[in-house]
Amino acid sequence: MKVSPRRRARECAVQAIYSWYISQNTVEEVELAFIADQDMKGVDMPYFRKLFRGVVDNVELIDEILRPYLDRNESDIDPIERSILRLSGYELKFEHDVPFRVVINEGIEVAKVFGSDDSHKYINGILDKLAPALGKK
Repeated sequence: MKVSPRRRARECAVQAIYSWYISQNTVEEVELAFIADQDMKGVDMPYFRKLFRGVVDNVELIDEILRPYLDRNESDIDPIERSILRLSGYELKFEHDVPFRVVINEGIEVAKVFGSDDSHKYINGILDKLAPALGKK
C-alpha cells in the first residue's frame, strides 16, 4: 500500500521530534541533518516542516495539555511514544483543517511503525481522551 505524503511527513516529523528531544540540538540543526540524512522521497515537505517546528515551538503547551491524560510521569514515557503524542497533540490543538479522527488514526498508525508492540493502544487511549477536551467531537 502506498503511503500518503502527509503520512510520510508525520513519520518524518516524529523522527525529527525524537532526534531534537534526545540530542538537544537546535531545530535548525536537527532539520538540516534530518533532511540531509533521510530519504525524503514522497514527503509533504511543507507539512513536515510545519509539524516539526510547530511541535518544538509549542512543546510546553502541548505537554501541558497532554499531562492530565497520562497514566505515568512524563519522564517514564518512551521517547518515541512521547514524540508521537506531542505530534498528535499539536495537530489536535493547532491544525483545525485536519479532522480529529484523522489525527488519532495517524497517531495510531505511526505508533505501529515506530513504537513498541502495544504503544498504538496507549497512544489511542490518550488521544481519545484529549480530543474531546480540546472541543473535538
